[in-house]
Amino acid sequence: MDEVPEPPSHTLVWYVSYGSNTHPGRLACYLAGGLPEGGVRPQPGCRDRTPPLASAALELPGALYFATESPVWGGGRAFYDPEASGRRILARAHLVTAAQFSDIHAQEMYREPGAAPDLDLAEAVRDGRAVLGEGRYETVVCPGTRDGYPLLTFTAPWRMDAVPWNPPSAAYVRHLYLGLLGAGDAWDGAAVASYLAGCPGAAGHWTARRIADLAK
Repeated sequence: MDEVPEPPSHTLVWYVSYGSNTHPGRLACYLAGGLPEGGVRPQPGCRDRTPPLASAALELPGALYFATESPVWGGGRAFYDPEASGRRILARAHLVTAAQFSDIHAQEMYREPGAAPDLDLAEAVRDGRAVLGEGRYETVVCPGTRDGYPLLTFTAPWRMDAVPWNPPSAAYVRHLYLGLLGAGDAWDGAAVASYLAGCPGAAGHWTARRIADLAK
């Protein structure tokens, strides 16, 4: 990953999705609006409804874990702890505008896109992390760059072991499984199912076989 200067707010960024937005159908609801399969909350969509210019499979250091309770899916939400050692997360990076990234974030926080100023991403790009609020997805992480554009995602301000873990629902896990499985030839079904089954919150509640069966 190369180093680049801080980007202007209108430039392109890689939105690193490690949860249900790894699935293009789910991400499309955030971009163009609509009700995701298995969800109960329709999304208004971004102000700019252009699809991602590119998507890429990605592995990053840190851990995926499930915690809190989602009113959209039931069960735990996906979070990323970039400081967890001995693990890696599987993700998909989507090339979108910084404004689209802000609008996706707003919808994750159950806010209307454009109702508040776009996120200021300069600190996260410069320092690798910026806490923009106390909310569950208001910490922006920049683990590096790809093709000259910053990799950006959002997660909780707390560490993985600081909150109770909560198993995710079948509908939610299915989006993660199909999203990662669809990332070209990066990972096969067995690898994705085993990865998800071993994540804190899912481990002990989901097996790799049960996860793989969700695609049938």
